[in-house]
Amino acid sequence: MLVVQKYGGTSVGSLPRIRAVAERCLARQRQGCRLIVVVSAMAGETDRLITLANDLLCVGAKSTSRMNGRWVEPMKVGDRCHERELSQLVSTGEKMSAALLSMAIQDLGGAAMSFVGHQLGLQTDRRFTDAHIMAIEEGRFTAALEANKIVVCAGFQGVDPEGNITTLGRGGTDTSAVAVAAALHADACEILTDVDGVYTSDPRVVPNARKLDRISYEAMLELAGVGAKVLHIRSVAFAMKYRVPLHVRSSLNRNEGTWIVPEEKNMESVLVTGVALDRNEAKVTLADCPDQPGTIAAIFAKLAEADVLVDMIIQNASRQGTTDVTFTVPKTLLDRSVELLANLPFVSGGALQIHADPNICKISIVGVGMRTHAGVASRAFSVLAEENVNVEMVSTSEIKVSVVVQERYGELATRALHDAFGLAES
Repeated sequence: MLVVQKYGGTSVGSLPRIRAVAERCLARQRQGCRLIVVVSAMAGETDRLITLANDLLCVGAKSTSRMNGRWVEPMKVGDRCHERELSQLVSTGEKMSAALLSMAIQDLGGAAMSFVGHQLGLQTDRRFTDAHIMAIEEGRFTAALEANKIVVCAGFQGVDPEGNITTLGRGGTDTSAVAVAAALHADACEILTDVDGVYTSDPRVVPNARKLDRISYEAMLELAGVGAKVLHIRSVAFAMKYRVPLHVRSSLNRNEGTWIVPEEKNMESVLVTGVALDRNEAKVTLADCPDQPGTIAAIFAKLAEADVLVDMIIQNASRQGTTDVTFTVPKTLLDRSVELLANLPFVSGGALQIHADPNICKISIVGVGMRTHAGVASRAFSVLAEENVNVEMVSTSEIKVSVVVQERYGELATRALHDAFGLAES
């Protein structure tokens, strides 16, 4: 049986924890498994390295923010771009974790060998700080496994066609682990973290949230996309495409976690699987836009050029040749978005007003059972109305309903929806 395990930054955040991970790896191997382990940098190490780069380049403290897999600002000084060197720098955190874990396994009497991305032939495209995996060579893995060694891999990194080190962006170690599991046809990919599994909602917000035994790829993909932090959306999409069984479980105990698997027939009987709260949302309204072809295209092309991901979009009905356009962006990119839009020709003339609201949040209910059951949205709106929570925006998909509300009502609304759909019940 071939198993790929991934350990996050908190799981390898100190030398005692690295040693505990080594003991866990050896115990898994003694169960008869061939084992590949993918590790993140020690908790806080990547941020420390980015701070070093910012201090060196005399970039302000605000430029250390990260969003949607992109490093924001620190690689730029004037017209110079340092993305290649930034990838070289931040990839060292995972290299350190891999080497230390391999040493710990050996010290405990096991056999292990650590590898970094280019040694494993983990090939990516040329986007240095947000690279996508193109192929993985199996040779080094196979040779080490046949020698009965635990293969320890530095996650989050690869190599482009020119041999440059690249990094995979936010959630990159999850993606590395799933990609390796897919390439080697592993029997399972275990994502070991500081939580026990996937819950019906964030237990810090909803105290009676329940751990799920199983969840479908599609439902997990929606939850990851609307704010659930357990798994990054790219890793779930990879697992879904290649049908990699994922097991999310705690690295701090041996309890069974949550299996993420293809959709099963009995999953449709569950109306709602989970409720997610995303506080990293801000709302932008452009009032009195010219209601003519090309206006909307110009707005969102400007944001796309700056790698600003837009989530929900609403355009009001036309009135006297104008219309209002409202959309949401990551809160950390709100000021940048407004600055970009202010330079559009039909905005800078003064006829159009930009209203920015950072005090909102998004709440989403997700469940594959929504495909075959009507009235979920209606019930959700009624629950919010009973709590006197005003809905400002709505977005739906086949298995999801998302609403934007004022941030001060976020936790109240999340708990109310969680209780209304009986998610605390087994």
